[in-house]
Amino acid sequence: MKRAARRQVGLLVAVCVLLIAAWWQLRSDEQAAPGKLLSLTPEAISRVDVQMGNAPAEHYVKRGEHWWRVEQATSTRADDLRLGELVRIAAAPVQSWQPADHYDPSKIGLAPPQAKLALDGQTLSFGRMTAVGQNVYVQSGERVGIVSLRYMPRSAQSTSIQAP
Repeated sequence: MKRAARRQVGLLVAVCVLLIAAWWQLRSDEQAAPGKLLSLTPEAISRVDVQMGNAPAEHYVKRGEHWWRVEQATSTRADDLRLGELVRIAAAPVQSWQPADHYDPSKIGLAPPQAKLALDGQTLSFGRMTAVGQNVYVQSGERVGIVSLRYMPRSAQSTSIQAP
């Protein structure tokens, strides 16, 4: 075998080793990731309840392809894009999880929470921003996660439209 052919085989082996190492690292990172806020699939969510601070809770139900705000006697068509933002919060990547008893709820803004979001009955309570970075504390059940501030819910009421 000529020297050039041996060199090419050696380079091919080196590239294969690097690809395997990169695949292994990505697989390892995925397994070590803390996961997402809820196990729900955003597309499968059909009920949303959101409460911002002390304001009254807003209740929404998905009927067919559209979202509707549900009140005692009436239903009003809601902004599908805004509700889409709210249901995608379920899949927000969590930076870290800790048991809820590791925190004082009043110090991280969870007593009372800044916002509450219930997606198909699973409640997320949003607290204050973390001391470092653009992140926020979120309680889900008996644990508290840290997620990006962009996942903090906002009211969907402002863009509701009246159904014809």
